[in-house]
Amino acid sequence: MRILFVHQNFPGQFLHLAPALAARGHQVLGLTDEQNERPSPVRVVRYATPTKVEISSGFGRTYADYAERGYLTARGCRALRDRHGFVPDVIFGHSGWGETLFLREIWPEAKLLVYAELMYRTRGHDVGFDAEISPATDEGRFMTIARSAHLIQGLVQADAAIAPTRYQAESFPPELRGKITTIHDGIDTDLLRPNPQASVTLPDGTVMRAGDEVISFVNRSLEPYRGFHIFMRALPEVLAARPDAHVVLVGGEGVSYGAMPKDADSWKAKILAELDGRLDLERVHFTGRLPYGDYVSLLQVARVHCYLTFPFVLSWSLTEAMAAGAYIVASDTEPVREMIRDGENGRLVPFFDVPALSAALIRGLQGDADAARLKAAARQSILDGYDLRRHSLPRLIEWVESFGPKV
Repeated sequence: MRILFVHQNFPGQFLHLAPALAARGHQVLGLTDEQNERPSPVRVVRYATPTKVEISSGFGRTYADYAERGYLTARGCRALRDRHGFVPDVIFGHSGWGETLFLREIWPEAKLLVYAELMYRTRGHDVGFDAEISPATDEGRFMTIARSAHLIQGLVQADAAIAPTRYQAESFPPELRGKITTIHDGIDTDLLRPNPQASVTLPDGTVMRAGDEVISFVNRSLEPYRGFHIFMRALPEVLAARPDAHVVLVGGEGVSYGAMPKDADSWKAKILAELDGRLDLERVHFTGRLPYGDYVSLLQVARVHCYLTFPFVLSWSLTEAMAAGAYIVASDTEPVREMIRDGENGRLVPFFDVPALSAALIRGLQGDADAARLKAAARQSILDGYDLRRHSLPRLIEWVESFGPKV
């Protein structure tokens, strides 16, 4: 088969799948934004980076921007077809940035598959979930509908789609769910595993070892969507109760989801100002983004791993921490409940209940009597259903190959 992967940040979710298909003898090609500098496990070609589209109405801006990216992607694909004679049997693209919108016009006979990460919803998901951050308004719901147009169009055009969790699959309208198969990207449990000898050296030179009182909190960006404000407000009580505890927060200071605060340069700056004088900052370590090996070591070192999220896309960091055998304290929100069952393989607390979060973190640090059982169960949950080589990758390969030419 000839398989074309399309992702502005390739390899993205296709990091393991693309080379695995190549190893099985398929001709695999990645198409990505010309400014993407991530290393690729397969050959890559690039399309021109889109510029922002000038449009007067905010409600059409998202679609206009993503349609422009879709056009430039299609133009790159047209060059592949007309200049190089490339005709894929299967196209597999992420639908989140509009890249797949026009590809059926370039190769009408190819099977078009999309990675359906999440459908925006006006109620029951992130919109209006936290009134402090984004109060529910009619205009906000209007904008959510407008931002969903390219996602619906992308799935309507596709032959089939993949979503990594049931929660994410069920975010799409019932009329379209029949196209979606739920298969997680997969966790490398050979790499992400408990290591009682683990240690990590933070960028400031601090060395932490397994057994130390360490809380880890990891996200791409330190922002409300991932509960940064709630977590920080829980720390004064935790640090007062546990004088030897240290907290390590991994993540950038921008935003990946939502918006920047209006009255501060970052959410980190805003919350630190709010908590001024209440935190022992010598025991709170902001690392920025860590190299992957250091991140894995941190998960293995931490006595407690805290994960909070709005009802939204589930982070890889939760499933990776589970695979590393971490003691998990997480928010009792719908995407998390798919992975964590309170008292079985972790501890759940209501998202907005700061005292409950403080108490759960303290309990984990001081030695929960059930810690060993919970940690083992967390890892077993990943081994049983989300293991990369034993579960996810074989299923993904079989799914993609099922759309190839029948011989």
